[in-house]
Amino acid sequence: PVGGHWMSDLTDMKPELHERKWEIDSLCYPLRLAYHYWQVTGDASIFDEEWIQAITNILRTFKEQQRKDGVGPYKFERKTNRALDTMTNNGLGNPVKPVGLIASAFRPSDDATTLQFLVPSNFFAVSSLRKAAEILQTVNKKPELAKECKDLANEVEAALKKYAVYKHPKYGKIYAFEVDGFGNHLLMDDANVPSLIAMPYLGDVNVNDPIYQNTRRFVWSEDNPYFFKGKAGEGIGGPHIGYDMIWPMSIMMKAFTSKNDSEIKNCIKMLMETDAGTGFMHESFHKDDPKNFTRAWFAWQNTLFGELILKLVNEGKTDLLNSIE
Repeated sequence: PVGGHWMSDLTDMKPELHERKWEIDSLCYPLRLAYHYWQVTGDASIFDEEWIQAITNILRTFKEQQRKDGVGPYKFERKTNRALDTMTNNGLGNPVKPVGLIASAFRPSDDATTLQFLVPSNFFAVSSLRKAAEILQTVNKKPELAKECKDLANEVEAALKKYAVYKHPKYGKIYAFEVDGFGNHLLMDDANVPSLIAMPYLGDVNVNDPIYQNTRRFVWSEDNPYFFKGKAGEGIGGPHIGYDMIWPMSIMMKAFTSKNDSEIKNCIKMLMETDAGTGFMHESFHKDDPKNFTRAWFAWQNTLFGELILKLVNEGKTDLLNSIE
């Protein structure tokens, strides 16, 4: 703990932290990883007292950020010329109505949310809490703590059904990207996972859910403000890099959640053709010129691409992969 780049941020900063941007997904990914590790290996030795303490902290944080008993202890401000790196209203963000959803100050992209009930991340919280509950029940024999996880998951899920669905004039019922509980909906998607398109990849919704399928059509269209299409390819970006920059991650998520072989093939082909001859996936590339890219090395995207290829091989789609020229 020597202190990092962001020690001057106006928040309860600590020297062991790189950055104190509160995102729901930061607490979900460790639960997802632990659950899958347990499923694959059968090793339950990792679920010790430290694990119980982690779950207790996660539950406390999620409940604080439901903001039922006031705004909670978290605030964040940064002296910056970049609007999405700080929070409005003295670090508390735009107001939310406490309806059972969990507020997320930041998105998986590290950009500030506009409306703080970030829908894909709330879905991720539901599935992660249920995974934690299963471990607590089966391994730890802690039915009370398991019930606390399940009850919170059910409450957030009910609130999502009530507040996260928007009736779009063109696409029918879709999931909004962000809501505030007051009736406002932000209609877009951002490439960073959890995203709306990626929800079945994370196991948060069934891929055949009609609202998800409508949402998928919406986000992969020019009706999504952050969908870009050009000479080099098409896909979803986000305000983190800005206009006309497509994130390969969104193309991967389209492939991960696709039930159509030709669609999958097109996605893989596009990913291979937009690496600017480097053999690596980048954070983003310009819709008309893959040589104009951000981050020469971005482990997250490279790893996801590897995972996608392995998934297709395991599903017996080797011929599909080999047919790509």
